[in-house]
Amino acid sequence: MQRRSFLKAGSMAVLATVATRSSLAAAKVPRIAYGGISIESSTYGHIRARYDEFTILRGKEADDNARFLPLKKHYPDVPFMPTLVATAVPGGPIAREAYDKIKAEFLDRLKALMPLDGLYLPMHGAMFVDGMQDAEADWYEAARKVVGPSCLMSASYDLHGNISKRIIDALDCLSAYRTAPHIDREETMLRATDMLVNCIQRKIRPTLMWATIPVLMPGERSSTGWEPAKHLWAQLPELNRTPGVLDVSMLVGYVWADEPRGGASVVVTGTNPANEAKVAKNLAQQYWDARRQFAFGDEVCDLDTCLAKAMKAPKHPIVLADSGDNPTGGGNGDQATVLEALLKAGAKDVVFGGIADRPATEACYKAGVGATIPLTIGATLDPYASKPVQVKATVKALLANVDPAKREAAVQIDGVTLILSAYRRPYHEIVDFTKLGIDPHNAKIVVVKSGYLEPQIKQLANGNNIMALTDGAIPQDIVHLPKNKFRPPTFPFVDDLTFTPSVYTSVRAPHHA
Repeated sequence: MQRRSFLKAGSMAVLATVATRSSLAAAKVPRIAYGGISIESSTYGHIRARYDEFTILRGKEADDNARFLPLKKHYPDVPFMPTLVATAVPGGPIAREAYDKIKAEFLDRLKALMPLDGLYLPMHGAMFVDGMQDAEADWYEAARKVVGPSCLMSASYDLHGNISKRIIDALDCLSAYRTAPHIDREETMLRATDMLVNCIQRKIRPTLMWATIPVLMPGERSSTGWEPAKHLWAQLPELNRTPGVLDVSMLVGYVWADEPRGGASVVVTGTNPANEAKVAKNLAQQYWDARRQFAFGDEVCDLDTCLAKAMKAPKHPIVLADSGDNPTGGGNGDQATVLEALLKAGAKDVVFGGIADRPATEACYKAGVGATIPLTIGATLDPYASKPVQVKATVKALLANVDPAKREAAVQIDGVTLILSAYRRPYHEIVDFTKLGIDPHNAKIVVVKSGYLEPQIKQLANGNNIMALTDGAIPQDIVHLPKNKFRPPTFPFVDDLTFTPSVYTSVRAPHHA
């Protein structure tokens, strides 16, 4: 299987010299815990991620969740013991009190499982906490104090995570997604846990190495669906076969956070530092050399131009992406700028998913299906970033039997069928529309708050899509982001940089012991 490619070829030979299968069978079952926190945090918006916005899976809840069921399937003889896993829709920085509360509970649950041989950390890598730089490193260092120096720690990352020296010094293994949009979540988790299990069982202390690259790109310019990212990331499975290399990861980084660790990275886990360093330097140089080739893979334009194109498009549906307010990248999800433009232009047969506006959603539930009511839509989460729109809307559908905090309503405003939600969320799957009786296939224009399209919406568009370069907390026009305090000199913000790859080795590497 592809996920176990690091056990093949040269790497298999390295591991095989340590122990045979029979000796492994006789070894004691390792004690491995798992838990983490995951969010993508833009520092250019005004909203904060509060405690109640996190979905927290505790103990058996995590164990029985579909995300972690593969751990039971692939490691029937090695139980992974859950602590907690906290996730939230990308947005602004985490409120400090929320982060501290979640971390404290994680550490208490971790302490209750001691002693441990290993800890798996399902993370993201682009978390920002109020008043803190390098929040993931803070999480790892706190965990390390609990589990001690002999416990191996392995993390899985999003492709858009940022890496730092503190992170590398706290971990033993790391594996990141290799696809954007991310369709290899399970494979990445299993690469990270395979390294952890095998290194524990074979009593290997791996070496973690890191090469940072002073380049920052939005995900929309670095999707692995087009060049140059397509060929850069396509190399990684074969590089995993390099003797002494357990896993190779390459990360775009996260551009919408003002942090010293912002930048692209290559991270290599293995047992042969010379080969690891060679792989890391080579990939870092390739990435740097390709920096000017990163471009949008889909047609992009300003909002007015995109709207005019969409209204004249001969093929339907055409998907229009509102990129600056994309909640899966850190946007607020509450801006009505595109809605206002659609109504002003007199656009017809439009399906729009959706705008986060709890007061407007609650007004729809109060009025009931069939009612026509005045609504003020937008700018309820961040009134500084945009302005609301005043409309008359007819309530078409209400999502039934849900908690008030999770309500959704479909309304008709002239030629636009709009979905309103009581909370921040994306509309990136067909069921997000059909559960409210809306079939996006029948629309002329489908609007989603997105950058590059997620698989189901991409299939709906079938190549008939455009991306509007809208304002928001994650604007694609990155060179005009507000002035930064902490981001180091990085391309394309500094055009004339020079760069020679260098590799940093974790202090936990065996030769440091």
